[in-house]
Amino acid sequence: MDRRRLIRKIVVYAVYILLLSSLQVSYPNRLGFWGQTADITFVFVVLTGYFHGFKDGVIVGLIMGLVRDCLAPIAIVGFDGKVHVSAGIGMLVLFLAGAVGSSFFTKRMHRNIPFAFVSIAFTTLLYKVSGHLMAYSWTVLAPAVGSYDLGFYEIVVRSCLLQTLLNLIAGIPLLLLLRFAGPVAMSEQKRSADDVIMVGEENSWLQI
Repeated sequence: MDRRRLIRKIVVYAVYILLLSSLQVSYPNRLGFWGQTADITFVFVVLTGYFHGFKDGVIVGLIMGLVRDCLAPIAIVGFDGKVHVSAGIGMLVLFLAGAVGSSFFTKRMHRNIPFAFVSIAFTTLLYKVSGHLMAYSWTVLAPAVGSYDLGFYEIVVRSCLLQTLLNLIAGIPLLLLLRFAGPVAMSEQKRSADDVIMVGEENSWLQI
């Protein structure tokens, strides 16, 4: 990649990170429905990994996660029953989102648009289910937190499925943004060896 393309890529990513992070924390009610909020930063990182590879996905995920941790850190009830501000959870979540997005059927599907939405749905469900399992486990380990009393309907319909639907809707403008506004023109993208990690046989479906 030449210097001009690299500079353009960095500048465009920086604008996306600041703009989307600010929008996420400033207008959560306008991005939400029925208690859930479209996670546009999460979706953007997944799509970045899916279309632009592992390195872009995890680097953008780490930086956007850091910004999110600074603007809206997650509060956790500790063993003492008091609320504590967490550090690094946003970075970890978005790092993993970029990594998973970059490895989702990219060999067989050639990073096509329909499977970009499948990657959003899969990664969102994975994130939500993991979150509910961790929340339940935390109530077991820290009784001062209280009981985890969400039922099947609240977890499956009002949390997992609704969040997935909102993220899929948010993915439409974000995909168009990545597709037509950069950070690199789709016609100029090249798959370099250092962006690809093969698993198993040469025709394996999994690559990062």
